[in-house]
Amino acid sequence: MPKNEPQNRKLKVAIVLTIIIVMIFGKNILERKNFNELGDTFISFYEDRLVVESYIFSISEKLFRIKLLVNHCEFESDYSHVIDEISEYEKDILLLVEDFEKTKLTLSEDQFLTDFKRIIQENLRISEYALLYSDESGINSKSVKEYNSYIERAVSDLEKLSLIQIEEGQKLAMNSDKVVNRSRIWAQFEVAALVILLVIIYLLIYTSRSIKADFID
Repeated sequence: MPKNEPQNRKLKVAIVLTIIIVMIFGKNILERKNFNELGDTFISFYEDRLVVESYIFSISEKLFRIKLLVNHCEFESDYSHVIDEISEYEKDILLLVEDFEKTKLTLSEDQFLTDFKRIIQENLRISEYALLYSDESGINSKSVKEYNSYIERAVSDLEKLSLIQIEEGQKLAMNSDKVVNRSRIWAQFEVAALVILLVIIYLLIYTSRSIKADFID
């Protein structure tokens, strides 16, 4: 056997081992990145989608109650009580909007939420309207109709915001699926790399025994 052949073989094995070790090390770095990305996805899904959907539900409920009070004001014995209730609902809605604004908003969300907030602040201020109802003249149909039109516009914005939560939730779910699949592929690579390492170790042991046997003979 040529003198340099064992050394060349060892050099090749060392290079292969180094490449495999570097790749496994790189895989571990990517795994940590995937883990952090998956964690961020779950946090975003909860804070920016599920919680936001609860805000939208609460706001929708309060708008519905406002609409009922406006459309049935003729049945109220104390109309000032109706005004106070509606004003209180409006304040609660704006507080929820503030919480909504603190979440991570997409461009579309920001546009619809800004429009919704403007409607509440500028168009649905019940105190700025003429009386919706009085004992003398009854219901002020014009004011009621105008008020309801703004409510419907606000509801439309909420519906669009709710659809965005579904779309963004689907994107987060798809991203999570990609991360999981990527991790699965790297896990398969790690198994293959370990098998190669075992084969190399076996060959090293076998060849060293063969060289030793040849030397003794």
